[in-house]
Amino acid sequence: MKTILFLLAGAVLVMTGCASKPDAAAKLREHEAFLKGQQQALGAMQQAQQPVVWFRGLIRNSRVPWTEELTLARALLAAEYTGTLDPISIRVIRQGQTYAIDIKALLRGQDDPPLEPGDIVEVLR
Repeated sequence: MKTILFLLAGAVLVMTGCASKPDAAAKLREHEAFLKGQQQALGAMQQAQQPVVWFRGLIRNSRVPWTEELTLARALLAAEYTGTLDPISIRVIRQGQTYAIDIKALLRGQDDPPLEPGDIVEVLR
């Protein structure tokens, strides 16, 4: 009977949070986890503010960070086209205007237009 009461008392203490104080190592792990979470949140905020080019269609990455030297060909490589055949249509939408891309000229390296922040690239098969 005493054993059952002792076990019940121990269970009540654990359930109510009356366990022993955490040691210094546990406090350090908790602090490190807090700092890591803060760093991740800061990185997400900075990434959200970074200009990007958006992709739709047969691609793996729907957003590609924009840089001044970003061209359509470079952005397509970063977006990772997933089609097994060449696309039949690529369009760039910029500020409500749609621009059709000559795929043959793009593939030959004859036409590789620069992209601007906020552009949307549609890759269709």
